[in-house]
Amino acid sequence: MKILIVSRSFYPENTPRSFRTTELVKEFARQGHDVTLITSKMNEYHVPFEKEHGVTIEDWGTLTFSDIDTSSKNPAVKIGKRAVRRALNLFLEYPDIQLMPKVKRALKNKKGFDLLISIAVPHPIHWGVAKAWNADGEIAKTWVADCGDPFMGATMDTFKKMFYFKYFEKMFCRKADYITVPIEEAKSGYYSEFRDKIRIIPQGFNFGEVEIDHDAYSPNEVPTFAYAGGLIPGGRDPGVFLEYLVSLDIDYKFILYTRTTALVEPFIERAKGRIEIRDYIPREELLKTLSKVDFLINFENDSTRALPSKLIDYYLIGRPVLNVPSRNIDTEKINLFLQGDYSGQFNYTGVDSYRIENVCGQFLELAESRETNADSYKK
Repeated sequence: MKILIVSRSFYPENTPRSFRTTELVKEFARQGHDVTLITSKMNEYHVPFEKEHGVTIEDWGTLTFSDIDTSSKNPAVKIGKRAVRRALNLFLEYPDIQLMPKVKRALKNKKGFDLLISIAVPHPIHWGVAKAWNADGEIAKTWVADCGDPFMGATMDTFKKMFYFKYFEKMFCRKADYITVPIEEAKSGYYSEFRDKIRIIPQGFNFGEVEIDHDAYSPNEVPTFAYAGGLIPGGRDPGVFLEYLVSLDIDYKFILYTRTTALVEPFIERAKGRIEIRDYIPREELLKTLSKVDFLINFENDSTRALPSKLIDYYLIGRPVLNVPSRNIDTEKINLFLQGDYSGQFNYTGVDSYRIENVCGQFLELAESRETNADSYKK
């Protein structure tokens, strides 16, 4: 099968959407499909990737506009830059809006594919495909628009999207053959007239790619636990949990691998060395490092429309997971974890659905189903 994938996020970027794209490309190629990826190509990383996996990676060209740098030693200037950045993003979807014409031009001469998968975020990826898409299926027989989080129906952001972006959202939803989301609850984030197109396909992981020696773990001298990923004010918010931790008169070590440092920094001094912020490290190195802690923290989203893909990484690591809500934390459960009692740990169900071979199979089934329906219609 000839498969075309369009995505901004790809190896070596260290984000859930990058993992989504990278694992799909590798697994489709491993299964023997002819895979082409359109993205922002970095020859240093992507030329060797092409040779190793037998895929084609094409560049959609240099992006003209970049995000606004909000760093400044002057507090007033810093606040001003942040305000401008927020306004441009809110009213114009800047700088991601430039991806719409980029994707449209990149697809101009593409044709003859069996399956096209566009991957968001950002959603202007889908908008660009919609601008290039034609009803006769010249580019591909089937278009699947894959969405990590809703756009107009997003609940994790502080501000709602401007009303006029609904026309772009409805445009791509109308033209796409299928819309894929990671969990059932995410359906409610999309306009009701398109929900019959929505299919559930979770994040895909190669369970055998990272080898973890689970027998090598031994308890740390003081309770040591960790979190890896982004944080969101009011959503995936660690504030209440950290407030409780710094109030405790016991030794522990809490390590956060995150770049959302503003939500953690107010607690650092009060923690007296017990809370530590670290920058992101490559995924394989991170998983092996996290396998040495006593337990892992998962900050629950303040919305059931998004499920952290890190839970599958946590599953591969094999350490107990403490689920922590943003507001009403369970201090008794936290105390038990700190004492080494993990009876209240997160329980995994349906793990096999996250295996990358099964995830790719679901996308292929959509293409085959669309083709079968089209043939039946012609008859």
